[in-house]
Amino acid sequence: MLQAERNRLGQVFGRGKRPVKKSLKSHITYLERELRIADTDLGDMVRESPAWRERDDLLQSVPGVGRVLSFTLLADLPELGRLSRRAIAKLVGVAPLSYDSGTLRGHRFVQGGRASVRAVLYMGALVATRRNSVIRAFYQRLLSAGKAKKLALVACMRKLLTMLNTMVRTNQRWSADHISEALIPA
Repeated sequence: MLQAERNRLGQVFGRGKRPVKKSLKSHITYLERELRIADTDLGDMVRESPAWRERDDLLQSVPGVGRVLSFTLLADLPELGRLSRRAIAKLVGVAPLSYDSGTLRGHRFVQGGRASVRAVLYMGALVATRRNSVIRAFYQRLLSAGKAKKLALVACMRKLLTMLNTMVRTNQRWSADHISEALIPA
């Protein structure tokens, strides 16, 4: 809603539109204040719950996973750590699906899943390609193999999700050595 109001404000031009601009600006201010309050309340709830605090600390131990991704996974993906790597990737919508029929071999693609988790995971993977040594090496390996940047980034999203799923299942904090041995083939 906040972004929609900002977009509307950008579309208001001309004379006689001052009341509309004023109304939109006051509504944007109100929405920003409510968003800050909700964010603060959510942070307080996570800190007050021992289970959520522990899982939040575990998730944020991974380079590339910040508060937004951690809170999104806590709220929108309670299955994390309970499903297999394939099932969790399919649930989020980052599993490669085939488009084959008879002798036709189509391109693999991703679709469906939980769009809210996928959108935040995209940003987390983007940061991880710069800050996380394991994801960075994986991303560079895919690029050097000739893969498109977007395809490589989606693969990094799946790799990051798989790592987080394994960490939550085993209740182990981030360790580049441990994760790279468990998830990256030699």
